[in-house]
Amino acid sequence: MAWVRDNIAAMKGYVPGEQPSDAGIIKLNTNENPYPPSPRVMEAIRAVTPDRLRRYPDPDANVFRQAAAKVHGISPEMIMATNGGDELLALLFRACVGEGDRVAFLNPAYSLYPVLSAMQAARPVALPYEINGGDWRLPEDIFKLNAKLLLIVNPNAPSGTLIDRDMLARVIGGFPGAVLIDEAYVDFAPTSALELVGQFANLILLRSLSKGYSLAGMRFGYGIARESFLRELYKVRDSYPCDAVAIAAARAAIEDQAYARGTWEKVLQERRCVTEQLRNMGFVVPRSHANFVLAQTPAGSDAERLYQRLKDRNILVRYFPQPRLADKLRITIGTPVQNGALLEAIGELAKEMLFRPHKDSA
Repeated sequence: MAWVRDNIAAMKGYVPGEQPSDAGIIKLNTNENPYPPSPRVMEAIRAVTPDRLRRYPDPDANVFRQAAAKVHGISPEMIMATNGGDELLALLFRACVGEGDRVAFLNPAYSLYPVLSAMQAARPVALPYEINGGDWRLPEDIFKLNAKLLLIVNPNAPSGTLIDRDMLARVIGGFPGAVLIDEAYVDFAPTSALELVGQFANLILLRSLSKGYSLAGMRFGYGIARESFLRELYKVRDSYPCDAVAIAAARAAIEDQAYARGTWEKVLQERRCVTEQLRNMGFVVPRSHANFVLAQTPAGSDAERLYQRLKDRNILVRYFPQPRLADKLRITIGTPVQNGALLEAIGELAKEMLFRPHKDSA
């Protein structure tokens, strides 16, 4: 189509995980929280009046910003509400990245990053993690970068590994452009980069209510940065990015910290159990700080075949047919019943597929 930009015609779009309509499927492929949102969320949704739907929503989602600021101990002016975390990424590219500019990100990481780079006709710089079994380390090249934007998922997706704050500070302090730390999974991790925002004017954090607060269906995220940084992003955002129902639900969710933390603890407990049992079956599983694990299949097995055989049993996990991930499955942590069904199915398939333990699977 001659009227489409050349870079758009040439690129491949982002491919989301499968979203089946069959309620009988055990869905462990897109990292949703397996537990429902706080009951306060449903109360807040039911309280939305027809008049609130008739009118445009608050463009800044101030009631949410105030609630989130209280939780994080920061000023509401340091928070920007967005239509999912992906909108914050789009705004950052729109504001900071021009045609031909370099955009750096770690690899493997969130597969939307190269897509956004292609949309801007930017030059992607993929920095490969140094991977040795379950050990994922930052490449030394990250300290020599010259780019307009650096994107780091922490905890990382798809590995679940965590970069400590001191290391992040070293990276941010030496980088000349904007740095986004994607903390979509931080609710399941022991630390965050929140305290670094006060140290670095070029830093922005991405937060999401999809994972920790069970609102993936609402599409609500937010950024945390200095007010001066956010002021530039407001210039390029949509007029009313978050709808009235989503704002009400998000506020109720983040205010009910006791409920949210209760679900996080249940996920962490199940994560430990799933990791241990997968390792006992010969999988190599890095220590995860997210609500999923990345499991390298045992020697002699085929990850894609195992993914398909699980799917045949109505169990969905995520398979990435790309270099350095093609021998692995990303498995969302579900409820004890869901995880039990998954592990039982893998155990049965192991006999059929003749798994052999890795030498480094202990």
